[in-house]
Amino acid sequence: MPNQRPLTNKIRIIAGSHRGRRIPILDRPGLRPSPERVRETVFNWLQNEIAGAAVFDAFAGSGAMGLEALSRGAGSALFCDNDSQTLAAIRNCLQEWHIGHARTLQSDALTLSNSPTRYDLIFLDPPFDAHLHQAAIDKFAGDAWLKPYGKIYVESAEKLENLSLKTGWQWLKSARAGQVYFGLLGRSDD
Repeated sequence: MPNQRPLTNKIRIIAGSHRGRRIPILDRPGLRPSPERVRETVFNWLQNEIAGAAVFDAFAGSGAMGLEALSRGAGSALFCDNDSQTLAAIRNCLQEWHIGHARTLQSDALTLSNSPTRYDLIFLDPPFDAHLHQAAIDKFAGDAWLKPYGKIYVESAEKLENLSLKTGWQWLKSARAGQVYFGLLGRSDD
């Protein structure tokens, strides 16, 4: 019987300079990459804001959101996750795809000190079972992490309306795909 290689689950980059490239999905607890349909909708929302953007993928997992942003022209990306194996897979993609304007950080995103960098876009997609969405929004919605017109993407198994927002913040866009609720959070217009 010939040697059989184990099947690796992969998802693809939808658009941009790395369109069609595959991202490996490791079999890790809580790892659930954003579905293609969700990513396509989100990046359609952001199409005029991605070019040159500084992006922070706070619960990177597979790195799908940050890698998609880089493919579509984001200026830089920081991928943060507490799992060394998922970060190694992201680093492999960055190296194979010759992306030099990105870095990885192994850490619990919720324990990070305030960032010296302000981001245009922060992706918040923690493992659904960990129930970290509220804590993540509380931490990252503000001047310590975002530029004045920065936005936060949130993906959850719970309705977004159930999450409390700081004064001056609102859902700019939101949608649902199957069991996934997702939206863009930004500052309210005064």
